[in-house]
This record gives sequence, C-alpha cells and structure tokens, in this order.
Amino acid sequence: MSNTELPSQGLLTDPVRYPASAPARVRTKRAFLLILLTLFVPGSAQITAGGRKLGRIALRVTLTVWALLILALVLLFTNRTLLINIVTNPVASLLIVLILAALAVGWAVLFINTLRLIRPVLLPQRMRPVVGVALALAMVASSGSLGYAAYLLNVSRNAIGSIFNAGGPAIEPVDGRYNFLMMGGDAGADRTGRRPDSLSVLSVDAESGKTAIISVPRNLQNARFSEGSPMLQIYPDGYDCGNECLINAINTEVTNKYKDLYPDVADPGAQATLEAVSGTLGITVQAYVLVDMDGFAKLIDAMGGIRIKAGGWVPISGDMIDEANGIHGMPLGWIPAGDQKLDGFHALWYGRSREFVDDYARIQRQQCVQQAMLKQLDPATLLAKFEDIANAGTKVVDSNISSSQLGSFVDLAMKAKGQEVSRLTIGPPDFDASFSTAPDFDLIHEKVKKLLSAQSSEPSPAAAPDDALLQPRYAGGGSGLTAAGSSVPLTAPTPPPSSSSDFTPVTTTPNGEPITEEMLNQFKREGNEQAIRELVATNGQCAPL
Repeated sequence: MSNTELPSQGLLTDPVRYPASAPARVRTKRAFLLILLTLFVPGSAQITAGGRKLGRIALRVTLTVWALLILALVLLFTNRTLLINIVTNPVASLLIVLILAALAVGWAVLFINTLRLIRPVLLPQRMRPVVGVALALAMVASSGSLGYAAYLLNVSRNAIGSIFNAGGPAIEPVDGRYNFLMMGGDAGADRTGRRPDSLSVLSVDAESGKTAIISVPRNLQNARFSEGSPMLQIYPDGYDCGNECLINAINTEVTNKYKDLYPDVADPGAQATLEAVSGTLGITVQAYVLVDMDGFAKLIDAMGGIRIKAGGWVPISGDMIDEANGIHGMPLGWIPAGDQKLDGFHALWYGRSREFVDDYARIQRQQCVQQAMLKQLDPATLLAKFEDIANAGTKVVDSNISSSQLGSFVDLAMKAKGQEVSRLTIGPPDFDASFSTAPDFDLIHEKVKKLLSAQSSEPSPAAAPDDALLQPRYAGGGSGLTAAGSSVPLTAPTPPPSSSSDFTPVTTTPNGEPITEEMLNQFKREGNEQAIRELVATNGQCAPL
C-alpha cells in the first residue's frame, strides 16, 4: 500500500497543484504565473494546476487558432487579396464574427476558472486585490479585445452590405486600369431626379496603383454616350438639346423619362451618366459611386478632419441678409488662405463653393479635398476611428461595385498609398481659356490618353509641351491684381508649379494689407464684388498636407 501512496504524497508538495502548504511568497508567484499562462497559452494553466479536461479542450482550440493566425499571416504576405476577400465575404465574415464571439466567451470562462485555481483565500490579504485587478486587466485585454474585434467586424459587414452590390458582377481592368466615376449630390428621402453636383473619374493602374483624378465640369454640353449605351437611341450625336442639356442633367432625364431603356439596372440615371462620362473622356468607366454630400461631411468628421494648404479665401455662401445696408446673400463665413485643418462642414463648403470664381476653380479644390482624404486615411486613422468611418460610409447612396472585389480594390488602394496623384480638369486651366462647354472631344480624348499613358510608363526625359498637363495646375482670375510677394498676375491661370504644393497663399492685398473676413464682407456691403474676385482669384490653388 505504501508503494502506491508515496507518489501521491510526493505530489502534495508540488506548490503549483497543491499551494496550501507552500509559503505565501510562492503562492503569490503562482497566482501571477497562472494568469500569464491563461493570457498567453489559454488552457495551459488548467493542465498545470488542475482541471485537465477543460485544459486539454482549451489547448486544442488555442493551437488551432494559432495555426489559423499563421495561415492568415502567410496570406497577408503572399495573397493579400484572398485574405481580404475572405474577411469581407458576407458568409465568411459572419462565421468569423461568431467564432470571435465564442472565443471571447471561452477565454473569459478560462479566466474565471483560473481565479478558482488561484484560490484567493490562500493569498496574503494585501495581495488579493492586486491579483484580482491583474486578472481583470488580462481578461479585458484578451477576451474583451476579441469581443470588440467581433463587434467591429460586424459593423464593417453591415457597412459593406449597405454600400456595395453583393450580387453584382466582377469588373475587369480595361487597358490595364480600373476607372471609377465619383458623383456627389444632395440626397433627400427620395433621390429620384438628383443632379450630381460634382463628377470625377478615379483612374487606377491595376498593377502599380498609380492614380489619376479626371474632373468633368457639371455644365459640359453635348456629352457623348459610349458605344453600346441605350441612350444612343435618343441622342446619337451627343446629349445636345440646347442649354438645358448639361451632363449633370442626364441623371434626372433618364430617371424620369428613359429608365425603361435600362430594365435590369438598379439606378438607370447613374448608369447613363457613367456612359456619358465614358464617351466624353474616351475611356471605359466600369463602376460608379454616388455620394451624398451630407455623408461626405460626416466621413471627413469621422476621419478627424483633413489638412490642406489653401491658395486663397473661399466663401461659405448663404442667405444671411444685411438689412441695414440693403445687402442680400452675404457670405455666412470664409475659409482663410494658408494651412488649414477642415472639419466636414468646412471641407464640404471648400469643395462646393463657386461664388466669385468659376467652376474650374471649384473643381481644383474638389480634387484637392479628394487627394487629402486619400492621403490622410492611413491605417492608424482607420483603426482608431473605424466604427465612425464605417457608419459614415453607409451614407454612400449607391454603388454598383461588387463586394466580391473589395479585396482586390483594397489591395490596390494600399499600393496607391503614398504615390503622387495626377490631376486633369476638362476645362481651364488644363485646356485653353477659350474652352467651350461643347468642346472638341478628340482633343479631350487625346489629353486623357496622354495622362493615363504617362502613368503606365516612365516619363520621357524631353517631355512635349502638352505633358505639362500631367502636373497639377490651378485656376486664376481677376483683373490685373498681383499676389503679394509674387510677380504672377492673377488675370490668367498660373503656370504649373514644380510640385503640387509649390505656391504661395494670397493672404495680403497688393499693398501688403492683411486680407480679413471683415475686409471681404465690407466689399460685399459696398457692392464691390470685383474687388472680392481679385482678392480670392487664387482660391483654386490647393494642396493636401
């Protein structure tokens, strides 16, 4: 009998499994050791100190999770697109959410069991709260993090489902590029008949991620529909019916009169606008995103704002009335020249305001705001503000981009990160100042082709004069006023600078007096709008910071 009892009696001296006879200092160390084992190798504390059945189950789960994490890391470096597609797939992401939630609960159960194994009553009284706090912190760091990850993944599932087309067909690059039409407009409860307030194409090289932004003026006339467009039946020679046939009116007209031409399309007006932009630019635009301007502002707020360098003062237009001086339509405020951090409200006005300047200056600012968002939406910002950004993203009214391709597009966006973005405006300053709203489409096609070709190959050492359009350019205006500290007149578009931020914001009058909001408002009260135009003529100049 003694031969069978001696081993078990020996085990009683093991302080890990039988702490009652161990010194107080050893029992305290044991408590922290069990917490660390549960934190880093869930299940190992149970196998070491008791509850081996539970420990073996937990350890198998731990090893399986580690294997899956190693596989995910391998995919991250070898096939990132596949990994992102798995995470964004509706079924797979739901399964991952459920697994993360189950792991969070299971890890919490292990910590509670670890507390039982620690047996706090055996600890010195002064160490009991310390051990309790350490265990609670470890539980929050582990189980709580898994639960929060499950919550964020579910938030992203809902956002993806709201924004993207779950059943849409995948799109392929054309001539090595993906071309996305970005349309901004005001969304009400019913978006029927909405006219896009801004139109721009984001063209991305499918291999390198090099990006170009091509802006189309909303008042362009005689837009050409692309080959195969149903609207060619109505307008075979272009969208030409007089001054009412602006390119941004196509959405309204097709929605109200010709939606039967698009029987299998969710948003005929948006699709017809896409076809008009394709034909006008001479490229194939594969997908569109229609953004509500209110959602745009919320997205910028969720990002924490954007930073820009503004070339001139920009008015926030409104209906404020100065009855004492008989002035109607006074600006509600101004965005000053110089380095600025804009919240959603001010970024929206900065991109939309066109008072005292032409539409082309506004287009330059819109391109700059887009660039600032692309530049500043870095991984750190995305992780820190993920929930707010995802919720703001659901304000995107419509898109025909398939959610099945999010992986490849996110991967492409990561390649594009940090690269210079080329810009082209279909109008001044990238075209002659006499540019017509019913323009030479052959010339447009030529310049668009040159812009995109330059991104697909190394630039020639001796660039042709037209290659200057590949550099950012800025609109000007006015009647001979000169920016302080500069010899460049503001009566015409300034030459393209050597870099996108190589300009001096106009913050003073030609006499050196600082431009202020009160000065600009005083000119407005006096009815001297020409003076305002001269002082704000450079507000098309903008660079992201």
